Amino acid sequence: MLHRANHAYYVLGSPEMSDAEYDKLFRELQQLEEQHPRFRAPDSPTQRIGAEPASELPKHRHRVPMLSLANAFDDDELDAWEQRIANLVPDVLTSGYQLELKIDGAAVNLTYENGIFTLGATRGNGTIGENVTANLKTIPDIPLRLQGNDWPGMMEIRGEVYFPLDNFARLNARREAEGLERFANPRNTVAGSLRLLNSKVTRSRGLRFFAFQIESAEPPKISTQHETLDLLASWGFSVAPHRRAVPSLAEAKSVIEELEACIADLNFEADGVVVKVDRLELRERLGVVGGREPRWAIARKFAPEIAVTELRDIRINVGRTGALNPYAVLDPVEIGGVTVSRATLHNMDLIEAKDIRVGDFVEVTRAGEVIPQVLGPVRERRPPNAKPFEPPPQCPACGSDVEHPAGEIAYYCTNDACPARVLEQLTHYASRGAMDIRGLGGQRVQQLNEAGLVNDVADLYELLAADLENLDGFAARAAAQLIDAIEASKAQPLSRLLFALGIEHVGGEGAKLLAGTFGTMDAVMAARKEDLASIDGIGDKIAAAVVAFFAESKNRALIERLRGHGVTFEESAPEVGTALAGQTFVITGTLPNLSRAAAQELIERSGGRVMSSVSKNTTALVVGEAPGGKLERAKALGVEILDEASLLRRIGAAA
Repeated sequence: MLHRANHAYYVLGSPEMSDAEYDKLFRELQQLEEQHPRFRAPDSPTQRIGAEPASELPKHRHRVPMLSLANAFDDDELDAWEQRIANLVPDVLTSGYQLELKIDGAAVNLTYENGIFTLGATRGNGTIGENVTANLKTIPDIPLRLQGNDWPGMMEIRGEVYFPLDNFARLNARREAEGLERFANPRNTVAGSLRLLNSKVTRSRGLRFFAFQIESAEPPKISTQHETLDLLASWGFSVAPHRRAVPSLAEAKSVIEELEACIADLNFEADGVVVKVDRLELRERLGVVGGREPRWAIARKFAPEIAVTELRDIRINVGRTGALNPYAVLDPVEIGGVTVSRATLHNMDLIEAKDIRVGDFVEVTRAGEVIPQVLGPVRERRPPNAKPFEPPPQCPACGSDVEHPAGEIAYYCTNDACPARVLEQLTHYASRGAMDIRGLGGQRVQQLNEAGLVNDVADLYELLAADLENLDGFAARAAAQLIDAIEASKAQPLSRLLFALGIEHVGGEGAKLLAGTFGTMDAVMAARKEDLASIDGIGDKIAAAVVAFFAESKNRALIERLRGHGVTFEESAPEVGTALAGQTFVITGTLPNLSRAAAQELIERSGGRVMSSVSKNTTALVVGEAPGGKLERAKALGVEILDEASLLRRIGAAA
């Protein structure tokens, strides 16, 4: 009865009983569970009450990665997205699209086993999040037990936790009355509320939830996204209002315009509309870009909030490649609840093209609601003393000549030993995504560099604790800890090292592809451009950059110094073995025993790679039930077809 009352109140918006009647029944249930604790069920309504503070937030690996959305900021970008995916799968033009408001909150992943909510986690890095089950149980429209009986035995439900605007206003009013600082905006407050160690506090804030996706090895028998939302609602979830299925992108644009006009009337923040290919089987054929963005969906962002403020100065940051990056120093201004005092100006040519001057009043926004950027000057407010900006002829960090290569937008410092470049490179090398040298941030790097102890990354491995103990902030223990962290970084795999070296255009994913394909530093260094470019996900641009990097004698000398210090030059060996070493697989359809994530992990642990789309370089396509268009493409290209049993036999026979 209480489950039904919760659903009627929070999801349907039509209460079936008074607050007093609900409270009476709730207290009776509490008393019964206290008297007979063995009968307290994990999905009991009483379990929504905050528990005592937790001691930690354990990590949770999602069964299926949580992807990020690409953005379209105008209709032209939306058209370009449709053209790209239609070139790959023409059927999208007749599939129709599902439109859903893009809620400005925090993405979460809910695990249900046999209809019972058992675990909830934050998105984290997309693969591993934090277990915040206790806090998510306090959100009334996350069902603890699903309605009906047509749900998979094991599944993950994706959705967005948000802060209703009226609840957020009440929270800030309460904090103000208590003499506490007001929270800046609902989205950041949601993220912080989910990570609180005391779930009673989380419950008091009145967070809410919208569901939008089902992930399961045994998906429900539905064929479209709009059926997905209807099914989620039938199970007891709230789904975002104003959702709409449309037959074409032209109609989608019209609906998006309508939705943008009604944003002010909503009780939650929304910053756009997610456009999704409606037919689920087309998603399998479209795949994922770069391992992080689904091709089948895009966020059409609403016009961003814009503020006007004074541009006090234009300064230059010198990056690790020597590129001179201009940025604006602003009279502080609030945009979307965030105070902005710095903003990117992108490049010198843009400053000239828009005639942006020091002293101008400029329009500022937050690109993608993250990076502040200057849109342009408000010319009618230009003061007479506004000063045009000229690209510097010398590097502001070292005084060396600046060059502007033909055909490139960026200006570059010509000095490889420019101190600003050195600091940026050292900081990048030590960063978490690279060699992960704990305790070696930007300020420490600068301190070591100014003391003459470190001028390149190989110098780090020549440091002694005695060298550090004479520096400010380095007691004997701190010095020993940093030396230990530097020593531990030697064990990082080749993929981390390749990324840490700062090779132009080589990001974390590219470094993994290089390391996974070639296995050793020597093999990467010896690879020809055509060998590199043939790797799915690398291409000509990255291949040329890798070849150019290792062709320079100073870079080869640096590599040899790192080798001499014992830095790992090999990729980590697969745990199971090398049964599938050098082989590339694509998985399609539902396998009889293995989930998609489990099959991918098994292949990777056996030395193979899993890609999202079939190409001439694919070793084999692993096929399950309802395989979709990848099977036909594999047949057309002559790619070997395997079922789950054949894959397992291949691994077992070679192991």
